[in-house]
Amino acid sequence: MRLFDGGKAPNPRRVRMYLAEKGISVELVPVDMAALGHRSDEIAARNPLRRLPVLELDDGSNLSESIAICRYFEELYPDPPLFGRDAREKAFVEMWNRRIELGYLMSVAAAFRHIHPAMKDWEIPQLPEWGEINKPKAIDFLRFMDRELEGRPFVVGDAFSVADITMFIAFQFMKPARIPCPPEFANVLRWYDSVAARPSAQA
Repeated sequence: MRLFDGGKAPNPRRVRMYLAEKGISVELVPVDMAALGHRSDEIAARNPLRRLPVLELDDGSNLSESIAICRYFEELYPDPPLFGRDAREKAFVEMWNRRIELGYLMSVAAAFRHIHPAMKDWEIPQLPEWGEINKPKAIDFLRFMDRELEGRPFVVGDAFSVADITMFIAFQFMKPARIPCPPEFANVLRWYDSVAARPSAQA
């Protein structure tokens, strides 16, 4: 297997952090997204949407979408479980990961893609007003999460999961999106510090 990787972009980082958390080693094929390497014919042949990451399987087929890739590895290497330990927990991991993707990561990404000067050739048309609209949406979601994280160490109770990975990557993505985290979100910041201390956070 080979993983076509996009460096610091959020979705490639989600997969790398997941693999690091599981202790799984996969051959990485670096793709320079800053040079629009993800739009190359090589990537288009594997993913017509020209997005990363892409996992090339041993049979020659190609799997894209970060969570789909993580789910594939979860089936191959179930321990430690990062999608839940039983039916109930699996459902809650799915719920929270989806909430974080739609309510938080997408808002941060919209702010970055529509405001950051480096994205002017990516997001056509780049709409700064839409980027600014999404900044308070991201903060509103963090305010919600600050209440939810009171009294529990991770997004889904006492077990670290892929939902924590998604939220951690989104939180770090706020810096290039120029969205500061309000200092009063003590539970979010406590959670962030605990996840940042995990070795997988460096992946």
